[in-house]
Amino acid sequence: MSLTVDLNADMGESFGAWQMGDDAAMLGIVTSANVACGFHAGDHEVMAKTLRLAKAAGVAVGAHPGFADLQGFGRRPIPGFTADQLASLVAAQIGAMIGIARLVDVELRHVKLHGALSNMAMVDRAMADACLGAAARVLPGAIQFVLPGTALEDAALALRAPIAREIFADRGYAPDGKLLPRSHPDAMLHDPAVIVPRILRILDTGTIIAHDGTLIPVKPDTICLHGDEPHAVRNAEHLRHALEQAGVRVAAPERP
Repeated sequence: MSLTVDLNADMGESFGAWQMGDDAAMLGIVTSANVACGFHAGDHEVMAKTLRLAKAAGVAVGAHPGFADLQGFGRRPIPGFTADQLASLVAAQIGAMIGIARLVDVELRHVKLHGALSNMAMVDRAMADACLGAAARVLPGAIQFVLPGTALEDAALALRAPIAREIFADRGYAPDGKLLPRSHPDAMLHDPAVIVPRILRILDTGTIIAHDGTLIPVKPDTICLHGDEPHAVRNAEHLRHALEQAGVRVAAPERP
């Protein structure tokens, strides 16, 4: 294959003395890191440590804002926000990450919504407009990581923002191109013997096979692996190796 694709993972999700994932190991494999901003996970010290590790590894970094829900890890839907409240929610988190990034002397390259906030904005254009509009104002020129075929992609296109269309290596897909809910038995993939051939096939054919066999057309710019999964590092190693063996260049998206 003669193409370039980014490999990203969610990071900085530890809190105080509580450890989530192996960020140092993942940063030796991925090319972009989505760093939690302290609302759904992480804290100011974890944010700074993660950005320093990413800088040392030469990995591009972005803000990963979510709902203010540490107990639920940002994966519980929270309805009822106005557009202004959503904008403030996103702006506060990106603003905090900008401050830490300046402290560490690293550039924030992208924004990716987290968990339930992302899932809700994928199907609600007003939410997508509020969240991505705030991100574009607070961090102009940032690449918006979006799931293709969703309201998030539509909102990013309307803003004329740089876009990286994202697929998930370790998540199952519904026929409409959305991610299966985590309650679904096929929602999470754990075996690299399943994950790796699936991604190579997607890149080769330009289609994702949904859990019911539906073919979903896609041209991905970035591939996500969840850093909080027990075998995340192993899966990332297998995937990175397979991509390079297939002739795929693995690199972060270029910011205009």
